[in-house]
Amino acid sequence: MFLPVSKADMDKLGISQLDFIIISGDAYVDNSSFAHAVIGRVLESHGYSVGIIPQPDWQSTNDFKKLGAPRLGFLVCPGNIDSMVNHYTVAKKRRSQDFYSPGGKAGLRPDRATIVYCNKLHEAFGKKIPVIIGGIEASLRRFAHYDYWSEKVRRSILIDSGADILVFGMGEKQIIEIADLLNCGADIKDIKHIPGTVYEETEENLPKDCIVLPDFDAVSTDKKEYAIATAKMSYEQDYIRGKVLAQKDSKKYVVQNPPSPPLSQDELDAVYELPYENAYHPMYEKLGGVPAISEIKFSLTSCRGCFGNCNFCALAFHQGRTVTARSHSSLVREAENMTKHPDFKGYIHDVGGPTANFRKASCEKQTRFGTCKDKQCLYPSPCKNLEVSHKDYLSLLRKLRQLPKVKKVFIRSGIRYDYLMADKDDEFFYELCKHHISGQLRVAPEHISDRVLKYMGKPTRKVYDKFIEKFNKINKEINKEQYAVPYLMSSHPGSTLKDAIALSEYLRDNNIQPDQMQDFYPTPGSISTCMYYTELNPFTLEKVYVPKLPEEKQMQRALLQYRNPENYETVKKALLKAGREDLIGYSSKCLIKPKGDIKNGKNSQRKGNLRKGKIEINGANRGSQRKRDKSGSGRNNRRG
Repeated sequence: MFLPVSKADMDKLGISQLDFIIISGDAYVDNSSFAHAVIGRVLESHGYSVGIIPQPDWQSTNDFKKLGAPRLGFLVCPGNIDSMVNHYTVAKKRRSQDFYSPGGKAGLRPDRATIVYCNKLHEAFGKKIPVIIGGIEASLRRFAHYDYWSEKVRRSILIDSGADILVFGMGEKQIIEIADLLNCGADIKDIKHIPGTVYEETEENLPKDCIVLPDFDAVSTDKKEYAIATAKMSYEQDYIRGKVLAQKDSKKYVVQNPPSPPLSQDELDAVYELPYENAYHPMYEKLGGVPAISEIKFSLTSCRGCFGNCNFCALAFHQGRTVTARSHSSLVREAENMTKHPDFKGYIHDVGGPTANFRKASCEKQTRFGTCKDKQCLYPSPCKNLEVSHKDYLSLLRKLRQLPKVKKVFIRSGIRYDYLMADKDDEFFYELCKHHISGQLRVAPEHISDRVLKYMGKPTRKVYDKFIEKFNKINKEINKEQYAVPYLMSSHPGSTLKDAIALSEYLRDNNIQPDQMQDFYPTPGSISTCMYYTELNPFTLEKVYVPKLPEEKQMQRALLQYRNPENYETVKKALLKAGREDLIGYSSKCLIKPKGDIKNGKNSQRKGNLRKGKIEINGANRGSQRKRDKSGSGRNNRRG
């Protein structure tokens, strides 16, 4: 049974007043990949009644009142994707589709949805009913942050929304503790101790041992102060050793408690085994359904967290660097239930998470003392304490493959190839290639310039080259024609025109023709976004070159798709600007031919190396990449 979305639903359940009402920016999909469903079901499992108002009309207060006033509070979660990322491309152009809305229709949620929804709730009910905000949009904007769309530093979303408390991270533990306190009569203004929450406080009541960040006035006017604040924040995002953080804004402080501890395996299993309908609400049937369900309907979430910690990824700021995994028995039970679905065709589409091949904490020290403050687990090379093993993941996949009615078990989440290469046991690599690739394996080298990779927090090109060599060798041994699909990014901080040209030469030499590319998207919460805004490395305060002008960004993007005739003039301009006229000509090393040799609007360069529908990549063929300018559940600019 779905959670109530109308008074009629409440009447059927005999509920006169709900304990909590969730305001969601997504259409109501009752699936464990949707934040509103998880929080709603978790509260329900603890005895609270919960209703959902999905995608309310924000032009008036009518929709916000349709379930009445909740007994304990409103929970505002504007969607699995940040509402601004959901609405705008990196070029700040309006998107034409929203896969989290009925029929894929765009425009059913407002820009800056958290703020708009909270304002409407205050308009409709005053400030007597607690308003709690959470989800990716709130989590990444908990402090003063650079806003790419307005090109300025905005205040904490807690202040701009007027909410009573902000929950960051995944939220299950925090919301239950808040609910229990409210149920016992606590005032929301007095709930200030819960890990994984942010609240407002006066200077005289600040926790004694808190770390005070540069204040809003400083970070909004001085880029060096912004970089210093970002570094301090990043150092404390650990639930074991993290300190309380505080940032002054006007007369009050925004105070962040340390992150909430990750769920234990038993707790994680319990969350994913709640009675989800695993479908969109029937009210969307005549509207074309909700497209996002197709990606996750027959997929399994195996783990949470990621110790990869790439600089362009906001995941460490949201889920944290400690990986926790579900038990084999829980995942097998969910898979068995999938096989009973009338639409199941025998294929489990994915068994993964933020990074598919992470199934445990990075090392024993991490579980005892927390993540290291001054070093990374995989960058610039795997830490000597890193415990590398795929045995548990391999055992899980074997169990899933053996289930009746299961024909194939695919892995479509990102595989962290440097972690895979650090494993001295090749058993998983062979079985990955033999059983778990649907023709293409998605991997994310992101770039091939070691200078750019350094600013991304990614391993050097040499690691990726060795991975591709081994991938091709294994596929040859098992007599399979399969392709590694590289995710690549243009215009990341640190990337010069020279770096972009080097990447295009790599694509030329390896016969790779990416159909779609990802420009770096400066979303709140990431180290790379700080670099983009400040042009400083927040950890060293050294200058970083940042391609910001639209013309250069266009050049870097076009160079990665230099074969596209529409990019010819832009590519030519870039090559001339960089003094690389040697790449314009007739030799096999040239990217483009002189203008006169473009016939019928098409660049015939290297045509003989391409086969219809397939591109050669290090001796193998690969198909086209999926669109890169979309974020997955609970993440921005993130790839394994």
